[in-house]
Amino acid sequence: MLKPEDNKLLTRVGPGTTMGELLRRFWLPALMEEEVHENDGAPVRLRLLGEDLMAFRDTEGRLGVLDAYCPHRRAHLYFGRNEEGGIRCVYHGWKFDVTGQCLDMPSEPSETNFKDRVKTKSYSTAARGGIVWVYMGPKELHPEPPELEWTHVPDSHRYVRKMVLPSNYLQSMEGDIDSSHVSFLH
Repeated sequence: MLKPEDNKLLTRVGPGTTMGELLRRFWLPALMEEEVHENDGAPVRLRLLGEDLMAFRDTEGRLGVLDAYCPHRRAHLYFGRNEEGGIRCVYHGWKFDVTGQCLDMPSEPSETNFKDRVKTKSYSTAARGGIVWVYMGPKELHPEPPELEWTHVPDSHRYVRKMVLPSNYLQSMEGDIDSSHVSFLH
């Protein structure tokens, strides 16, 4: 049985937590590639390690995973328009590319360069084996994307599915390896 402080240490995964910082150093499976298959298609909401995020595929087919909220007025970018190389916030029209760089600010005079100084949080992505993987850790520790053997076989030779478990990652892992509960619960 874990003490409450040990449980907190091991199960909290938000930014700045011990486990959150550790898990951010690895590529994480974030969503199915089919969820963002269309260029300029509808954005997708997701939540990873306690962060609300938004994923989209731009006009050129590049994948982007950004902070879910526009840095201007915190409007949710999920409701934005995915158009011409970026996601446009519905509140004031600020537009961001897959790297989080602001591309357009319709409310600013064209001669200003304010948009060049605005960026929202973005994360590296890689599509492998029908899955969009996200790296959320420090840039200086950025590993190569996962090269798992099953990600290189033809689609017809693998089955990928997504399950959402509204639980803590550690409780789910423990349940998968805890064989004694099988005879009582299942």
